[in-house]
Amino acid sequence: MVWSPIFIRAFKRVVKKNPELRFQIEQVLQQIAEDPFQPNLGSHQLKGDLSGIWSSSINYSTRIFFNFVVNPGSGEEYVLLLTLDFHDDVYYVKHCS
Repeated sequence: MVWSPIFIRAFKRVVKKNPELRFQIEQVLQQIAEDPFQPNLGSHQLKGDLSGIWSSSINYSTRIFFNFVVNPGSGEEYVLLLTLDFHDDVYYVKHCS
């Protein structure tokens, strides 16, 4: 799993505004690292302008946005964390791709 600079900034911003979310975010990140398709994550691929980007739920209003990327050297696939945002602000993520 790789944290993009935008994800790092978003993580800091969200945790600063809502310190109580830190533990939940860290748990979801651990679950994504183990298996991004665990049913409780609600992982799904977005459509439209955000086509190709995946989203997983932290809670009702907060999402982690990520993509699967292949390392050209090794051929291994990994999760690239794009951003973290509130559901109502979901369209911010299109500026990350």
